[in-house]
Amino acid sequence: MKSALSRYKRIVVKIGSSLLVDPSDGLKTDWLASLSQDIAGLASDGAEILVVSSGAIAMGRKILDLPTRPLKLEESQAAAAIGQIALARAYSDILGQHRIKIGQILLTLGDTEDRRRYLNARNTISTMLKWQTVPIINENDTVATSEIRYGDNDRLAARVASMMSADLLVLLSDIDGLYSAPPKERPDARFIKQVDVITPEIEAMAGSAGSELSRGGMVTKIEAAKIATEAGTTMVITTGLQKNPLAALEKSGRATWFNPQANARTARKKWIAGQFEVAGSLSVDHGATTALGRGKSLLPAGVTHVEGKFQRGDTVAIIDVHGHILGRGLVTLDAEDAVKIIGRKSDEIAKILGFERRSEIIHRDDMVLVAASIQDNQQEV
Repeated sequence: MKSALSRYKRIVVKIGSSLLVDPSDGLKTDWLASLSQDIAGLASDGAEILVVSSGAIAMGRKILDLPTRPLKLEESQAAAAIGQIALARAYSDILGQHRIKIGQILLTLGDTEDRRRYLNARNTISTMLKWQTVPIINENDTVATSEIRYGDNDRLAARVASMMSADLLVLLSDIDGLYSAPPKERPDARFIKQVDVITPEIEAMAGSAGSELSRGGMVTKIEAAKIATEAGTTMVITTGLQKNPLAALEKSGRATWFNPQANARTARKKWIAGQFEVAGSLSVDHGATTALGRGKSLLPAGVTHVEGKFQRGDTVAIIDVHGHILGRGLVTLDAEDAVKIIGRKSDEIAKILGFERRSEIIHRDDMVLVAASIQDNQQEV
């Protein structure tokens, strides 16, 4: 895989229930094995892979031999609890054949809306990627309700791609891309190879929901494309009906590509700069100001004063020695703990707080600086 996918370093792959689970035969083991070959190939080329997988409820239905009628909410949740174990075991066994370790992450909408839970989820997944494992992510069907659930894993995958600043989101589907009209209803429908901007015309091309096992459809894929591309992530819709679907994408190129609206990191910086109220401030010394200007994270050693009653994940202002605002960022701990460690070296933090934690008080990826203020400080120093 050296063409279309080789340039992407962090890839989210979304798999629908109908691709993974057959209502009569259960898990499509051969198909999953072929996908695992593709994932192993990308990983060996240096890519970080995250899998957003549906299929827990469908697996549970098959294991329990439940009737084909629509399930009540509590029945779906119980089926998901049983099916998720079997699904995770299958991923572990099959990817393990390629010496790839996996971990299971179950998310709800609230996990990406609440700042503290958002940061917890992102830090957990980031650590898994650092350890060269593949996160297998699914909606937490066992606790989600109709009021808070995503409703489909297309949008969940897009939220994950946004949260993790992924370069590419691949939606494996039972259709090879976007058409000007539902192709089953309109044989003359035009295939759309590339979408630069999601316009009302593009939205109107989406059809209704997909197969019985899927809660999605082209409508939710377009909604996912909005989330992903606005966060700076490229998205592609392609068929997953054949074996080795990612390799097939490389060979045939039959897919619809949605171009990002901005660089993922730039989009994240704009989000931090413009959408959050400041909950407090951190005053920093000249040394920290210089380090920030060089693209470093803010460490406790460079902080001289803490103001406000902020919590982990809140946005705080960064203040220089003259009282000028250098920028703002998402703080990694509560104000109460921040006060305890300001001015201290990184190797002292665990002893002071009583637990191990990340060394930075604001990570550089979660920080937006005012260039003029940095330049002024550097000239004065």
